[in-house]
Amino acid sequence: MNTASNHDAHGPKSGIMRWITTTNHKDIGNMYLIVALAMFFVGGAMAMVIRAELFQPGLQLVNPHFFNQMTTLHALIMVFGAVMPAFVGFANWQVPLMIGAPDMALPRLNNWSFWLLPFAAVMLVSTLFMEGGAPAAGWTMYPPLVQQTGDAFPFLIFTVHLLGMSSILGAINIIVTIVNMRAPGMTLLKMPMFVWTWLITAFLLIAVMPVFAGAVTMLLTDQYFGTSFFNTAGGGDPVLFQHLFWFFGHPEVYIMILPSFGVISQVIPTFARKPLFGYASMVYATAAIAFLSFIVWAHHMFTVGMPISGQLYFMYATVLIAVPTGVKVFNWLATMWRGSMTFETPMLFALGVVVMFTFGGFTGVMMGTAPTDVQYHDSYFIVAHFHYTLVSGAVFSVFCGAYYWLPKWTGYMYDEKLGKLHFWLTAISFNVLFFPQHFLGLAGMPRRIPDYALQFADWNMVSSIGGFAFGLAQLIFLWVVIKAVRGGEPASDEVWEGADGLEWTLSSPPPYHSFNEAPKVS
Repeated sequence: MNTASNHDAHGPKSGIMRWITTTNHKDIGNMYLIVALAMFFVGGAMAMVIRAELFQPGLQLVNPHFFNQMTTLHALIMVFGAVMPAFVGFANWQVPLMIGAPDMALPRLNNWSFWLLPFAAVMLVSTLFMEGGAPAAGWTMYPPLVQQTGDAFPFLIFTVHLLGMSSILGAINIIVTIVNMRAPGMTLLKMPMFVWTWLITAFLLIAVMPVFAGAVTMLLTDQYFGTSFFNTAGGGDPVLFQHLFWFFGHPEVYIMILPSFGVISQVIPTFARKPLFGYASMVYATAAIAFLSFIVWAHHMFTVGMPISGQLYFMYATVLIAVPTGVKVFNWLATMWRGSMTFETPMLFALGVVVMFTFGGFTGVMMGTAPTDVQYHDSYFIVAHFHYTLVSGAVFSVFCGAYYWLPKWTGYMYDEKLGKLHFWLTAISFNVLFFPQHFLGLAGMPRRIPDYALQFADWNMVSSIGGFAFGLAQLIFLWVVIKAVRGGEPASDEVWEGADGLEWTLSSPPPYHSFNEAPKVS
């Protein structure tokens, strides 16, 4: 299936054309992962600019406008250019292998949905060099601030549309593949957890991306076609944009987190050498999280003046999400309980996710409580919270999955000593970087501000030192990947040693037969 489409009348394509025209799910997975890694370093460089400016009070490196451009582009690039493409790369590689399919269901669509991505990413970065500069209104793109960006504004909107198209097409492909191409005997409740989390994530993407596209199109018509959706002078309401944005934005957070839950649910059983505890409850908890993510959007908006009844509803619905999330955490702990655990690099990252993401969840409950959120809102406490969920949740899971599957992808084992060094430097520097920001936020330091009062100086210096260390630690990961791709110790059939190591790698719950054998027909 996938080989025929990469051949023409003159034989197989080679060189650059092979990569441009490929419909092979593994090739496309590789390209997603390469783009994600490149954008991770671009977005990381912008974070370094932010932390360098905040190293001490006073304006020393960049002007305030450029600082806010960095905060905006850092967020957009990390969300749409790094984390989401990395998980789509994982899905391209692993979903067909895990369900016994020869390839993705729609290979040419797969190719197209990938190639939208690098062009959109380059266009997003190019707004920095346009008249008026990149948007400086934060990744939320609230009007009227975002409409003051000059010539770059329509390019920003077009970029969002391209990224959304890429995501929707990829999601359709994943759903069709999982629904139609499972191996005989693989019912839905026998699918690996990673496949389940991606199936649910794909439905989230299809549901919320068009809402985001509609919202930014309304921004565009307000700016250039005389409409007044968000313009108060014409009877519009800027808070309407916040409702539309967060109806997309909150499920978007779970679009980044649910596949990471899937990765962790594959890795922990492998290194605990036990099947995943409570498999069915994990599936239902994932679905519950996805459903609840649609009905809590205005907890980002407790300070806009909504009525008390609205605040109460969004507060209760938000805190309710802690229940299925707690189910997942307890199931991971129960999987490890009395297991024959070993602590290779993927397991270390998985444990890092369980510990630090759970801490981010606790601060989330604090901010989901309407009266206290008024105090935390737009402070560095918020920044600390969502980095504890998105970095230690999603980015650590990307590292976890990359180390776990690198032997599968490359045929070679990665350097275990360097992997562990990468984990410890990353985990320690991450906490040095973001934990002090809780203190800064509680003391009243606002976010997205390049200069600050002297009482915030000490913790900002500590945070910036952690930031530079975190950035440098990622160069180790880059070197580990390059080393593994270039060769080394060949990976064995059972990559992770232990009872039925490969079977745990491929599936949870455990299959009734090896994937290498013909399916047993009863």
